Amino acid sequence: MRNVYFSFHYRDIWKENQIRNSGVVGGAKSAGFADRSLWEEAKQKNRGALEKVIAEGLEGTSVTAVLIGSQTASRPWVKYEIQQSIKRKNALIGVHLNKVPDRNGRVARRGRVPSLLKQHDTPIQVWSNAKEFGEWVESAWKAQNQRPGFFDRIVNAIGF
Repeated sequence: MRNVYFSFHYRDIWKENQIRNSGVVGGAKSAGFADRSLWEEAKQKNRGALEKVIAEGLEGTSVTAVLIGSQTASRPWVKYEIQQSIKRKNALIGVHLNKVPDRNGRVARRGRVPSLLKQHDTPIQVWSNAKEFGEWVESAWKAQNQRPGFFDRIVNAIGF
């Protein structure tokens, strides 16, 4: 099991919790944010406090799952989380939440994919179940860690 950081618009916390509690990932550490109150508390303090919450949430993770709701692509903190994930060399996956019901049992329209995910050729899926999510996470991690590094590219170019 990979340690997963969840990036999402806080209005999608209900849907995020359904995914986090689906059995494929465990604990608040895996979710990045334990709950909305932690996010709101940091948000009320200052930018530095929020950046610290994100850094602590990313610590020890290897994959960032961006949960894509109807407003996710326009959220500056989601963009920041993706940037920090890239900086850490976390594997990325995007997961549309449009088929996940909200607390009233309603589904939403499919949200736009954040531009940073498009720029990094991130695999984008539609949430269906925990088993598939686990497979997507593992596949993203393997793809990220099987890419040749700088030294490998030089060795291959020289022909050693």
